[in-house]
Amino acid sequence: MKTVYTVFCTDIIHEGHLNIIEQAHKLGKVVIGALSDRALIRYNKFPTITQSERVELYKGLDGVDEVLIQDSIMYTDVIRSLRPDYVIHGDNWQTGPASAIRENVLGLLAEYGGELIEIPYTYNENVKKIDSQLIEKLSMPEYRRKRLRQLIEMCPIVKTIEAHSGLTGLIAEKTVVVEENGKLDQFDAMWVSSLCDSTDKGKPDIELVDMSSRLRTIDDIMEVTTKPIILDGDTGGLTEHFVYNVRTLERMGVSAVIIEDKTGLKKNSLFGTEVEQTQDTIENFSAKIAAGKKAQLTDDFMIIARIESLILEKGMEDALERAVAFCAAGADGIMIHSRKKDPAEIFEFCDKFRQIDPKTPLVVVPTSYNSVTEEELAAHGVNIVIYANQLMRAAFPAMVDTAETILKCHRAQEADKKLMPFKKIITLIDEL
Repeated sequence: MKTVYTVFCTDIIHEGHLNIIEQAHKLGKVVIGALSDRALIRYNKFPTITQSERVELYKGLDGVDEVLIQDSIMYTDVIRSLRPDYVIHGDNWQTGPASAIRENVLGLLAEYGGELIEIPYTYNENVKKIDSQLIEKLSMPEYRRKRLRQLIEMCPIVKTIEAHSGLTGLIAEKTVVVEENGKLDQFDAMWVSSLCDSTDKGKPDIELVDMSSRLRTIDDIMEVTTKPIILDGDTGGLTEHFVYNVRTLERMGVSAVIIEDKTGLKKNSLFGTEVEQTQDTIENFSAKIAAGKKAQLTDDFMIIARIESLILEKGMEDALERAVAFCAAGADGIMIHSRKKDPAEIFEFCDKFRQIDPKTPLVVVPTSYNSVTEEELAAHGVNIVIYANQLMRAAFPAMVDTAETILKCHRAQEADKKLMPFKKIITLIDEL
């Protein structure tokens, strides 16, 4: 009997999947590859049920003879091991990033004469409704909130990019690239930065934008995305206020808040010692962390302590002492910050901290030391990398350049070549 292989990456079975199985069953023995959790998250499909539950779901379908785990979005290992006579798939992977997976399959099948069969994708109201329900489920607070912890467990490093609006949230959510090795990559989470939130509102980054306004930004992003959100909580404010904000963020479905160990009028950390900045005492900041942890109602939400010792040139020992104390107070992670262009002191901190504490998640923001790679950071024990302001910084010069071009030319024609076509902008949201 000939072998037919197909891959499922769904938590909910609809008639399109059943049609694939029916067509496959006509050709021979049906083997389904259940895409693993680690592979799913690289394919922009975060699981809402466990890997073992998906396997049992697929095993229970009529016409399925065998289910195995496919641990990569590329089929290389499975096809070379199984050598199926046919691979069957919907025709919806012929364009876009998924076309790289299709090319991978075609190349593998050509090695021994296997055949790819593509079935017209099932488009109807019922399938559309089920797909929409799955996206809505992923955006619900109870699913979104716990996703950061899950990602830390599953990813070598959690790639996080700033979002300051619904549109930038969609960019963070939907951007997928095909790497040179044919694999797909994307961002895992979003960072809602106080700097970008303030800048977008035309205000200085001194905690002038109140929490109510920042919550509206989060709400705008949450309405159109499903990925976990990490909030830049500045200093956290007064402890009495912080505990209420923790409950609010937790209820909304935010995954984590990062607060920095400074007091007084907030100044951006990258100013370092060029401006007056006061670091909080270990005792006071530890008490704030402990109060926030006591206030939260679930185990999912994370309070991450941001240490400013290296920024303020207080030294490595001070930074490590604070890290140990803040973890003892209940911090779920440590963010270490630096404004040097070389990552050496970040590496040193991470290596020394990992000798003391091998498990607590480490977070870094390589704004100044931007030559460092994610692989290098992961090798030093970093769990989360935050690209904290790049989308905002990309947008501003482009908008200024366009405005200046219109002023200089007294018309818009010369600026047009730099702009997205009008017809595309009015359909952009649907495409994203």
